[in-house]
Amino acid sequence: MTFPTWPSARTPNQRGAVLPSPVVLLSIVAVALAAIAFVATRGDQAPERDITATKAAATPSDQASGSTGASEGASDPSDQPTKKATPKPVVRADHQVVVFNNTRIRGLAGRVSERVKEAGWTVAAADNWYGTVPGTTVYYPAGKKAAGRQLALDLGVARVLPADTDSDMSDTNLTLILTGELD
Repeated sequence: MTFPTWPSARTPNQRGAVLPSPVVLLSIVAVALAAIAFVATRGDQAPERDITATKAAATPSDQASGSTGASEGASDPSDQPTKKATPKPVVRADHQVVVFNNTRIRGLAGRVSERVKEAGWTVAAADNWYGTVPGTTVYYPAGKKAAGRQLALDLGVARVLPADTDSDMSDTNLTLILTGELD
């Protein structure tokens, strides 16, 4: 007796829908490692990005020289006028700025140089920067921190750092390195 042959979904020489396990396993591992690397390197914004002005606490020398202890105890400290050393305003024209383009955007340093001049600063030079900078940054030399912060505020730059003495940065001028268009 012979049995009829029924058509089957698979023929004996087909492997079916099974994927090669080493390729799938390696793909899953690669995606997982990429996700871990992304999360690990993303991080929070650095605290140096905050350029808002804050009130400084009174130092012990300010409190000791401000008034006598007997009269201070009876009055409310908020009623007493406080003596704060007001920082000297930055005279923009007295500081020179070197503007560097660290992008592939042609003419960016020149355009931003015009904006720097419009804000009242003196532009010493504009050129390309060859190196890696994580974000648009104002670098200031020793003694010019206030000017560096003011330049950053004028241009809307969040990063303000001391100049790197081991690089080609100016040790007398403010250095602005651009990593993209300014807002």
